[in-house]
Amino acid sequence: MASINTNASAMTALQTLNTISKNMATTQSRISTGLRVAEASDNAAYWSIATTMRSDNKANSVVQDAMGLGAGKVDTAYTAMNDAIGVVDQIKEKVLLAKSASTEDRAKIQSEIDALQSHLTDSIGSASYAGSNLLQTDPGGAGNLSVISSYNRSAAGAVTTGTIDVALANVRLIDTTGNTGILDLETATTNSGNVSVLTLDVTTATHQSADFDDMLTIVEAALSDMATGAAELGAAKSRIDLQKEFVSKLSDAIDRGVGQLVDADMNEESARLSALQVQQQLGVQALSIANSNSQNILSLFR
Repeated sequence: MASINTNASAMTALQTLNTISKNMATTQSRISTGLRVAEASDNAAYWSIATTMRSDNKANSVVQDAMGLGAGKVDTAYTAMNDAIGVVDQIKEKVLLAKSASTEDRAKIQSEIDALQSHLTDSIGSASYAGSNLLQTDPGGAGNLSVISSYNRSAAGAVTTGTIDVALANVRLIDTTGNTGILDLETATTNSGNVSVLTLDVTTATHQSADFDDMLTIVEAALSDMATGAAELGAAKSRIDLQKEFVSKLSDAIDRGVGQLVDADMNEESARLSALQVQQQLGVQALSIANSNSQNILSLFR
């Protein structure tokens, strides 16, 4: 039936054209954003998962920054500790040399020891990173240096963080409030009173070899404790480096996983856009043909 009131063909063509236009808008949005799921309305489940994982990755980025800061502190302390071990080794050599030297020579040797002791104090005092000096601390302060190493979220949403800890008591060379550090810990000697690595004086020792043996024992004890401290710093340094590498790889893996959920396939979207453009042109032509049908009715009255 031909009617001038109802053009069913035009209505069908218009609906088809509207559908094509909607699909084109969706495809163009995916091409412009690069995302197949840009909003919750696109795919609520994928959007929720992607949003949560992106949040976790931001936390991993903070963890990486924290480990970078911790690595700087540990590396600075590790470098200064190794330098201090070398200097204390030299002091041991000077004390051993003074044991068989004359009184006049001991005074010269002591001047060298004084220089080494001053170097120890200065180098340890300057071994700071971001305002933190692990080798010169207060026993009454924090017991550990704790570096955040991981961010963990359970399925129930409970969050825990992992840490890499360095016991400051094991690396404390100088006590800022007393004399409990490895280098300023005073120990009694046979005739020279209480002596530490930073205060020993070979000119005050008697000719008895026991005094020099006591000093050498103090130095050896310090070297042993410093080796333990250096080992702890070295282990923490290695672990931080390994964890930084792991967190970096983990972040990349999460990014790839999120991309698989929400990223648009640009090859597919490009092909779809080309097809929709052709469909749109055909839809416009179909609507034009449907609208021209009513004009054909006029020919019946001529």
